[in-house]
Amino acid sequence: MNPVGTEHVRVLRPAEGVLAFYDGRVEGYRYSPEPNWVDEGAISLGIASYALIEGDEALVYDTHVSVTHGELIRRAVEAEGAKRITVLLSHWHLDHVAGNEAFADCEILASARTAEQMRSHREAIEAGEYEGPPGIAPLLLPTRTYEERMELRLGGRTLELIQVDIHSDDATVIWDPERRLLFAGDTVEDPITYVDEPDHFLQHLRDLERLLALDPERILPAHGEAEAIAEGGYGPGLLQATADYVQILQRCREEPALREAPLADLLAPSLEAGWVRWFDPYEAVHRENVKTVLAA
Repeated sequence: MNPVGTEHVRVLRPAEGVLAFYDGRVEGYRYSPEPNWVDEGAISLGIASYALIEGDEALVYDTHVSVTHGELIRRAVEAEGAKRITVLLSHWHLDHVAGNEAFADCEILASARTAEQMRSHREAIEAGEYEGPPGIAPLLLPTRTYEERMELRLGGRTLELIQVDIHSDDATVIWDPERRLLFAGDTVEDPITYVDEPDHFLQHLRDLERLLALDPERILPAHGEAEAIAEGGYGPGLLQATADYVQILQRCREEPALREAPLADLLAPSLEAGWVRWFDPYEAVHRENVKTVLAA
């Protein structure tokens, strides 16, 4: 039985040598009865961290929403035979770095921009004053950084780390060229992206084109449907659906009618194409996105 706080974590196997640690999208379940960032931005929408395992080496992609979650990930990875663990952070947002303490003796790798953001917000994050409680104390920072692009060897496999400006300007995705598999973090989300930096929309779109140019066969996002992840992930249409949605948000600034349109209507082409799957709570996310765009 999983420890308290991780009762609903499901360990999925979307590809050979890949574990997905999925929590959330459970009706009636909350991490805490009080308002908190764990429920509002992660558990309510469903969130997955990943581990890529090759022989006795493992790459943990994000440490999840709590130290307890991180400890669960570590135990599972070690049970698979991993003795050398490297952590890679997809970006600096709290639901991706909260479990870092469980890997205090491991290398923690991130983009230089991720490290910069974590350092600058560290005091507020540890005090529970950034995005509210719970605080993450101590917040373990990256021990190694890269810029733009980096090759990483994992056992006999060569992975590419690519920094992109989508959702957050410090995002790192993992590209496995041999399997044409993209680990996407928060750069794409099913059914819509969560907007934090609307002033970067043009760069978001350029970098979505860069990822489409990789021609991935499958995509594994941090936020999506558990069943889709368990089945091996999403097709490349998820990237196009994200680009289409960003363009809709851009148009909201000049087209008032779009601001009130139901999300299901706006997503109709992507839903019909099977690129994304409907999930009711994203209607509220969309309303917040529109407010964020108009405020910017």
